[in-house]
Amino acid sequence: MKVAKVIVDVPTSQTNHTFDYIIPADYEEFAQKGMRVSVPFGPRKVMGFIVDITNDSDFDQLKPIDQMMDITPVLTEELIQVGIWLAEQTVSFYIQAFQAMLPQVLKAKYKKEIEALTDVELSPQIQQLLDGRAVMDFEEFEQRKGNYQALLKEIKAGHVKMNYKVQSKETKKRLVFIEPNVEPYLIEEALVDMKSNAKKQRAILEYFITHPEPIEQRLLMEKLNTTTSTVKSLIQKHLLRKKEQLVYRNPYDDDAIQPTSPLPLSTQQQQAIEPVNEAVDRENHHVFLLHGVTGSGKTEVYLQAIEKVLMKGQEAIVLVPEIALTPQMVHRFKGRFGSDVAALHSALSPGEKFDEWTKIHNNEVKVVVGARSAIFAPFENIGIIIIDEEHETSYKQDEQPRYHAREVAKKRAEFHQCPVILGSATPLLESYARAQRGVYQLLEMPERMNDVPMPPVELVDLRDELHAGNRTMFSRKLLDEIRDRIQRNEQIVLFLNRRGYSTFVMCRECGDVMKCPNCDIALTYHKSHHQLKCHYCDYHIAMVSECQACGSDTIRYFGTGTQKVEESLKEVLPEAGIIRMDVDTTRRKGAHEKLLDRFGQKKADILLGTQMIAKGLDFENVTLVGVLAVDAMLHIPDFRSAEKTFQLLTQVSGRAGRHQLPGKVIIQTYSPEHYSIQLASQYDYQSFFQQEMQTRKAFHYPPYYFLSLLTVSHPNQVKVMEVTKMIRKLLGKHLSDQATILGPTPSPIVRINNRYRYQCMIKYRHEPNQRMIIRKILQHYHEEIQQHDLRIQVDFEPYQLM
Repeated sequence: MKVAKVIVDVPTSQTNHTFDYIIPADYEEFAQKGMRVSVPFGPRKVMGFIVDITNDSDFDQLKPIDQMMDITPVLTEELIQVGIWLAEQTVSFYIQAFQAMLPQVLKAKYKKEIEALTDVELSPQIQQLLDGRAVMDFEEFEQRKGNYQALLKEIKAGHVKMNYKVQSKETKKRLVFIEPNVEPYLIEEALVDMKSNAKKQRAILEYFITHPEPIEQRLLMEKLNTTTSTVKSLIQKHLLRKKEQLVYRNPYDDDAIQPTSPLPLSTQQQQAIEPVNEAVDRENHHVFLLHGVTGSGKTEVYLQAIEKVLMKGQEAIVLVPEIALTPQMVHRFKGRFGSDVAALHSALSPGEKFDEWTKIHNNEVKVVVGARSAIFAPFENIGIIIIDEEHETSYKQDEQPRYHAREVAKKRAEFHQCPVILGSATPLLESYARAQRGVYQLLEMPERMNDVPMPPVELVDLRDELHAGNRTMFSRKLLDEIRDRIQRNEQIVLFLNRRGYSTFVMCRECGDVMKCPNCDIALTYHKSHHQLKCHYCDYHIAMVSECQACGSDTIRYFGTGTQKVEESLKEVLPEAGIIRMDVDTTRRKGAHEKLLDRFGQKKADILLGTQMIAKGLDFENVTLVGVLAVDAMLHIPDFRSAEKTFQLLTQVSGRAGRHQLPGKVIIQTYSPEHYSIQLASQYDYQSFFQQEMQTRKAFHYPPYYFLSLLTVSHPNQVKVMEVTKMIRKLLGKHLSDQATILGPTPSPIVRINNRYRYQCMIKYRHEPNQRMIIRKILQHYHEEIQQHDLRIQVDFEPYQLM
C-alpha cells in the first residue's frame, strides 16, 4: 500500500498539517510529490498537494485519492521545501504558500487534455485511445481506463503533453494548419486529372507541390486569395488534411526585437563581475550587493553573468520591480537570449502568464524575467538569481503569505549553491548595512558609462515662488527650462507622485472635506469622468456642486494630481505634445508599451507621470527631468519616508542625460533644507546612509532592530480595540523583556472598506520564540476568525505601515 501525505486546500489552523490518503492501484506508479490531487474531505471533495509518499500510515481506515489533477508535478521537491519554510517564516498556512507559487489559471476550474506532439510511433495503448486525433480530453482517457504508466512514459519522451483548459477561456491558442495528405507525386497526378476551370483548387495543389510543409489555414487563404470551401473540398478528396495546433501566445513581437551581442565591459564592470563569475564557477552561495549609480551599466553585468550560467547548462531568475518591468527591460533580455527567455508580470493576460509559466515548467526556457512571484519559477538547476532595484517595496507581498522576494531568493540560492545579486543605485539601508558588516559582498560601480556625468540637480524653493506671486505648480525656472528644451527638440520627463486631478475637495465655507463613507480617507477628484473616487475601496460618486454638510456652493479643489498638471501644462505650453502615464491611462492592456513607444519615437515633448516613469526608462533624447512636488512623500507617517524620498529622487534624476546630450534635473520643494533632498541632489548616498543610520539607531528602527506589525480589523470598533489590547497583553507576557511592544493604536487610516483597524508593533533584536507565540495567539482567536469576521494580519519586516 502506498500512502500520500496531502496538504488540503482548507486554510484553517486545524487543517494546517498533512492528511494521509491511499494512492489507488491505478495511480500508484506515477503519483509523485508536487502533484495536485482531488481528495474526499468530510462531505466534499477538495484540492490538495502531495508533499510526501510513504508505505504506511499511523491511521486506520484511510480514504483513497479521488483523482490526480496533474500528470507531472507542478511543484518541484525544492519548491515544496521552500513552501513549508515560507509558511513557517510568515506564520501562514502551508496551502497559502503553495498556492502563491502557481499561476492564477491553475487555481481556477479547468479541464485537462492530452496533446500528441510528434509524428513518432506512440505506444499502442495511447495510439488506440487517440485514434488519429491530435488532442483528447483527459476525462475520456480516465473513463476508458487509459494506461497511466504508458501516458507518463510518452510525456517523459516528449511525444505527448498535458494542456489545461480553463472553463470557457482558452489557456492555449489554437491554430488550424493545412498540409498534404498524400505523397507529392499523387498531388501531381490529381492536378493532371483536375478540370481546368477548378482554378482555385489547382492553385492550392500547385502551392503544395513547391511548399509541402504545413501552413496556417488563414495564411494559405490570404496568399492564394481563396476560401475555406475550396480547402474543404480538397480535404474531402483526401488530398489535403487539416490539423489543429496549440501554440503559445506571445505577448512580445519577437520579430521586432533586435538581437544584441555582449558589450566590452568597463573597468568597474569587470571588477564587479569577476567575483560573481568566480561564485558561479565554484558553485558558491554568495549574496552580492551591486551598488551602481543610474546609468553605470548594471544591466550589462547581469546579462554577461547570466551568459556564463547558461554556458554551464544552468538557469537564471531575474526579478525587476513591477513598475520598471517595461517592455524595454524585457526586450534587453530577449535581445540577448532570444526564445530562451520567459517573462512573468501583471500586464500579461492570465492565458499569457500561464503559457510563460508552462514554458518554464516544461524546461523550454532558461531565463525568467519577472516581478515578485517569478521567484517561484519551477526551475531545477538555478545558476544565478538577480534582483534589480533591490530597494523597491513591491518585492514584498502585502497579503498572506507576506514574503519578501529577497528572502525567498536567498533560500533558493542556498539550495542550488549559487550566487544572488542585489542591484541598486540606492540600496535599502538594511542591505547596505549588511554589506558593511560583510554579510553581503559589496560591489561598487560609482561611474556612469562612457564617462557621462550625472546630471546637475537644481533645487527650487516653492516658498520663494509664492512670495514672488507665482501660485502655479510650475516654478519660473522649470518653465524656462522646458521651453528651452522644446525649442531644441529635446524631451522632458515630469514626475508627480499623485494620480487623479486633485488630492481632495473641500468646502471653503465650513471646511468640510469630501470623504469616502467606507474609509477614513478623502476622495480624489478625477476630471476625465467628473467623479470623486476612493483609491482604497474603489467607491465613487459624481462630482458634487454643493457642500453636503452646509449646502454652500463654494466647493474648491486642493492639491495637485497628474490630470490637473496636464491641463495646466496645456494652458502655459499649448505647443507642447504631452503624454500622461499613471494608473488611469495605463489600465488597458498594452497601453504602457504604446505610450512609451510614442515617446521613444519623439511624438511628444513631455512625458508626465507617477512612480511608473521613475525607473528603468532609457531615452537618449531626454535632457530635462522635473520633479513637481516631493513633499507629500517626505511627510507621510513612516520611518522610511526620508529613505523613500532619497531613493525616488535619485532614480528619477537618473532618467536625464543618459547618452550624448547633457541632462539637468529640477526639484521643486517646500523643504529644500531637508537632508534627504539635499543629499539626493548631490547623489551622495554615503552621507545619506550615515545620517539616516544615526536616526534609526536613536529611535530603535531597522537595521538596528527588527519589526513585526500586527494589524487587527473588524466592522465593530470596540471589538477591534478589545482584541488588540488582549494581543498586546499576551505578547508582553510571553516575549522577552528585551522586546519593545508599541500600541495598541489606531492604524494611520483607521477605517478601510467599513473595517476598523488597530495595530501593535514589536521592536526586537532576538526573539526566537516570537513566531510560535504569534501562532498560538492566532489559534486562540481561531473561532472568531472563522465565524465572526475578525482578521489578524501579521507582517514580519513590514514595508507598509499605513
